[in-house]
Amino acid sequence: MGSKTIAYFYDLDVGNFHYGPGHPMKPHRLSLTHNLVLNYGLYKKMQIYRPYRATFHDMCRFHSKDYIDFLRRVTPQNIQNFTRCLSHFNVGDDCPVFPGLFDFCSMYTGASLEGATKLNNNQCDIAINWAGGLHHAKKFEASGFCYVNDIVIGILELLKYHPRVLYIDIDIHHGDGVQEAFYLTDRVMTVSFHKYGNHFFPGTGDMYEIGMEAGQYYSINVPLKDGIDDLMYSELFRPILQSVMDFYRPTCIVLQCGADSLGCDRLGCFNLSIKGHGDCVNFIKSFNLPLLVLGGGGYTVRNVARCWTYETALLLEEDISNELPYNDYFEYFKPDFTLHPDTTTRIENLNSKTYIEQVRQQVQDNLKCLTHAPSVQMQEVPPDFIDMDLKEAEEPDPDSTKNQKELDERVEAKNEFFDGDKDQDKEEGVLDV
Repeated sequence: MGSKTIAYFYDLDVGNFHYGPGHPMKPHRLSLTHNLVLNYGLYKKMQIYRPYRATFHDMCRFHSKDYIDFLRRVTPQNIQNFTRCLSHFNVGDDCPVFPGLFDFCSMYTGASLEGATKLNNNQCDIAINWAGGLHHAKKFEASGFCYVNDIVIGILELLKYHPRVLYIDIDIHHGDGVQEAFYLTDRVMTVSFHKYGNHFFPGTGDMYEIGMEAGQYYSINVPLKDGIDDLMYSELFRPILQSVMDFYRPTCIVLQCGADSLGCDRLGCFNLSIKGHGDCVNFIKSFNLPLLVLGGGGYTVRNVARCWTYETALLLEEDISNELPYNDYFEYFKPDFTLHPDTTTRIENLNSKTYIEQVRQQVQDNLKCLTHAPSVQMQEVPPDFIDMDLKEAEEPDPDSTKNQKELDERVEAKNEFFDGDKDQDKEEGVLDV
């Protein structure tokens, strides 16, 4: 295998937003990550892009127009004019209104959308957007520090070219917004590994949430308990994903790499090391499919930056030193100044071997209920979301095998994503691409 072409998206302004004093979500972690990527010299091996900024129309591919219009207009200065809207759209404590909120959403969403488009047009093999991965946002509301669901919007773009998209989520929180969006369709399989129980946010992600209608058995949830370590996580992750690949045969993968599943996370309760987290990324890369890699949660800023820098290196197949290079944020990494500090905690591992085996068996049984990899009818491909000189993209090899493409080429199904109120959607035109 030759080395892969990697597109890396970063907006210089994205780390400057601030959710407010005391809020655990710190966009500043993106500045730390990018600075490490630069100082390790990893940028030399990638195509670096200042990303496209998503528009109102792009965001309305999934979200309701009323909600996006509210995000576009509300500011800390005029918030008193929107008192009724705040609770309606779940904006307030966890999801505050902060200066530049819509610009922030536009940056991280645009990068995921541009990454999807470059993958669709064979302009890269892997696209990385550490600012993205905001998996809790719902069609009509914000949730869990997430306002616009860049993942759903990116997947909708991928579905123009890909008959089956696999979404994998290793954030400690359940990927509820993405699961809900595609709960009724077999075009997207969602696989989420997460802490479940004891009223842990968002409270969804039970093993028996498996999808409905055409999407039955296409939602996979792996509910875990406190303290899971690298070995136990790997013993679940690898066999489950291998089975998913065998049964579902995706043509593209989206991987959400929330770093709050690391030990020592401010909001987390798992015990993964940076190497253990990275092993998941490496395993998914080994399938050699077009891959969109996104960030997500992660609230101990210095470890988020270490983790995503290490995973950038893994995707590039570059060995990098455990000794951190001098960088603009060097003091954040004291006292050890290493890439792989000890992140284990004294949290007891409550996942028994019996429980892990029971979860693995249940997932395998559900997968056996899939008759075959779903295909879609051949249909005209909708245009790319924006003209970005993509005419220069390489033409597909005319000699490559076409039988799979002829079976299931490029269509948007009517059940593409779960919509709470279909009649309202028709009026708003939200279902139209």
